[in-house]
Amino acid sequence: MKQQTPRSFAHSRGLHSLVLAAVLSATSGLASAQGNTAASRFYEDALQRFEKKDYPGSIIQLKNALKDNPNNLPVQLLLGKALLENGDVVAAEVAFNEALKLGVNRAEVVERLGRSMVAQGKQLDMLAHPALQPAGLPNGVQLQMHVLRAGAQADLGQIAPALKSIDEARRLDSRSPDVWLAEVPIRIRSKKFTEALQAVDHALGIAPNMAEAHYQKGSILHVQGDLTGATASYTRALQLDANHVEALIAQIGLQLDANRLEEAARDAGALQRVAPKDPRGSYFKALLAERQGRLPEAQAALREVTSLLDPVPMSFMRYRSQLLMLNGLSHHGLNEPEKARQYLEAYLRTQPNSPVTRLLARIYLSTGSVTEAANLLENYLKNQLGDGLASNLLGSVYIAQGKHARAATLMQQTLKSQDLPEYRTTLGMGLLGSGQTADALTELEAAYKKDPKQLAAAIVLSQLYLREGQQARGLALIQTLVKQQPTNAGLYNLLGQAQAQNGDAMAARASFEKAAQLSPDLIQAQLNLVRLDLDARALDAAEQRITNLLKTQPRNTDALAAMARVVDLRGKAAEAQTWLEKARDNSGPRELRWNLALVDLHLRAGRPEQALAEAKIAQGKSSDNITGLLFYSRAQLAMGDAQGARGTLSRATRLADFDADLQVEIATQQLAAQNLDGAYYSLDKALTGEPQSLPAQVLMARVEFQRGDVAKAEQRARTIVQKYPRRAVGHTLMGDLALAQTRPGPALEAFRKAHAVEPSSGTTLRLMQVLEAQGNDKGAQEAAAQRLRQAPKDTVVLNALANLHARAGRYGDAGKNYQALLLQQPQDVSALNNLANVQLKLGDKSALQTAEKAHGLAPANALVIDTLGWAHHHFGQQDKALSLLRDARLREPANPEIRYHLAKVLAQTGRQGEAQEELREAMKTGRPFEGSKEAEQLLKTLN
Repeated sequence: MKQQTPRSFAHSRGLHSLVLAAVLSATSGLASAQGNTAASRFYEDALQRFEKKDYPGSIIQLKNALKDNPNNLPVQLLLGKALLENGDVVAAEVAFNEALKLGVNRAEVVERLGRSMVAQGKQLDMLAHPALQPAGLPNGVQLQMHVLRAGAQADLGQIAPALKSIDEARRLDSRSPDVWLAEVPIRIRSKKFTEALQAVDHALGIAPNMAEAHYQKGSILHVQGDLTGATASYTRALQLDANHVEALIAQIGLQLDANRLEEAARDAGALQRVAPKDPRGSYFKALLAERQGRLPEAQAALREVTSLLDPVPMSFMRYRSQLLMLNGLSHHGLNEPEKARQYLEAYLRTQPNSPVTRLLARIYLSTGSVTEAANLLENYLKNQLGDGLASNLLGSVYIAQGKHARAATLMQQTLKSQDLPEYRTTLGMGLLGSGQTADALTELEAAYKKDPKQLAAAIVLSQLYLREGQQARGLALIQTLVKQQPTNAGLYNLLGQAQAQNGDAMAARASFEKAAQLSPDLIQAQLNLVRLDLDARALDAAEQRITNLLKTQPRNTDALAAMARVVDLRGKAAEAQTWLEKARDNSGPRELRWNLALVDLHLRAGRPEQALAEAKIAQGKSSDNITGLLFYSRAQLAMGDAQGARGTLSRATRLADFDADLQVEIATQQLAAQNLDGAYYSLDKALTGEPQSLPAQVLMARVEFQRGDVAKAEQRARTIVQKYPRRAVGHTLMGDLALAQTRPGPALEAFRKAHAVEPSSGTTLRLMQVLEAQGNDKGAQEAAAQRLRQAPKDTVVLNALANLHARAGRYGDAGKNYQALLLQQPQDVSALNNLANVQLKLGDKSALQTAEKAHGLAPANALVIDTLGWAHHHFGQQDKALSLLRDARLREPANPEIRYHLAKVLAQTGRQGEAQEELREAMKTGRPFEGSKEAEQLLKTLN
């Protein structure tokens, strides 16, 4: 039985299981009012009004429902639909995003959300929105999104992505004129006018009276110099649609070029009436006033331009070169050089060959941007090859980027010109990061020997000794440093870290307290004391210490994140998210730690879209950070984008060089992305850098087996057993290989050996799984009982035993085990949810209370919501059941059991048509589920 699955009762009928992480959903305020009866009545009335196209009435009723509960997911989603149909695109976007935050399945909302954003001119935001990515969506929805993305990318001048989106859209439906018109601006930018005309003529063949198609044809003729043809096309577009803004603007431009000022003034007035907030109309007004000598009016018109464009975020404008140049010129005309420079530099960022590139690189360097600093130094060193200090700085930048092998190569070359200890220190760090531990030790020892004041070398060297198991040597080196600098608080802090790593918490506390005494402002020592408190579960002491820190340094990100861990351990997941967000928002522009902590939090809570959004922010901060890439890949995989994850991991593999630990992690994710060759390549690099890496050896054996090289995999596994006879890992590997070859006897023997040499939760679970799979339920129970006699507080095995009983239908025994587990972990949502289901099976009315407690801890989890809704149904509270089950269905529409539960309640409350739809969708999945026979019978009854 696999752990970490949505339903761990894989062999039973209808028992939910959520083997969740310790940090769960952070959607606050959702539990208190979801079942409110009044809100449910408002919603049902609004739904009927919406179906009758009474959108204003529907909006009123939905807003009434939100007064009782602003976090009601079905209400927020329907409100977005009604607002969009009513033309209020700004409010619609807000409602759709709120629905996403509350956990709606994105396939339910993406097309409407995308349309609402495009209608506001927010193309860039739409493209970046994590929920609007086509990967993983149903085919019909993908088609809609590819069309939206093609238009947005064309607006932004993103040529390759736009063409790719167009190709994707055409593969799905080549009869839509939009998929042909989207190509036109791209071809114009590339000066491929023949292809542009072919595309627009294809669109006109499909839709000959489409104003946009005639405008696009005019734009092609315009840039080709065919002004007569362009004028004719613009005129035709305006005949078909007198309010076509782009055709009006193009026509005014032609009139100004021809000095037909009267006509230009007339059409500029029309443009102002049609689009009063379009800055191009104000700029035309300024040009007309200037040409006519009315300078005050020209200045006022330029001020209109800047007042319209200055408030627009630069992130929105940066790809709109026309608007950037327009605002830059307007500020220049107003004699505002600093603001003009800001926009003109942004404009030049779209011109990669511009000489302004050097200036921008210096600006990035001055703000601490690591990637841009590297670019600057690389360009500099092309002309200043002998500048060793610049090379050393670049080496440090490479290390910060995770490019350790490149740093080592650079410093080896630099040392040929001049041998300085600081160069060897940087070289040692580069070698260490690329997995060449022995060579790193040599270089760092040489640097420290040559200059004992090389503190960086000594610190890294001591930590390396500790990591390699040379605790005495590492501690001795740090103690030597402390003796040399007895008033150095940082060294006492380092000593405490070493002592804590060595398991001596008492000595570590004394060292941290000494560091804090020497330097009360040394926050790191205080934070290390907090970590000791947390390790000892002294949460009150930890919270008080952090509170004191935040009184003097309210923006200290480490303190904010430490408070997140405190409240997390108290079971307050939403509050933990808030504290991490504060840490992120107060961190520097290149700081990734808190972004990645939030990614992990969202992933463990089952919120992949939010995780992907946070991972993208981290990528924006540092695109070459390997850890950031790995978190980004995890989010992509969680979103179902295996292809994107493979690309991300390929980049990470290149950057990780020969770092064994990193390559093993990359290989693991490559396997999750179904990229067997990529995993093999990463592991080969890992073993090249560190041939004795046990994790790399184990994973390589598994990969070799999957690649069909069984003999090689088995030989590697036997070698591991011989080298580590008292470790479980080799025996477990042998067992897994035997199972994969359908040899149950040898597999069971190997797992028994693994458990015998290294009893643990993991070896017990594997043994239980094999015994159960072989039909030996009693043996699996005995293995669990034996482990629990040795380790009564092993909650992992206790949970596995409860699941085992539940799968076998021994609900009484399962309930007892879940209750025993909850005595140790009262906030274990998985156990609470499973217990509630067991109690429902037993007809125990306490199931409702148990389900409510689980829901209070995980209010955004679809299975937990479903369990609570089903419990309300069982005990006759249909209004509450309906509200909850609607919510669960929106969060997990592919779950047939949730759809069946909802249909059952819908049928009982008189909504037979909706019940039929839910039942048909449940049957379409083809997945077996608890109640499938009852669902079929109910559908027959309703037909």
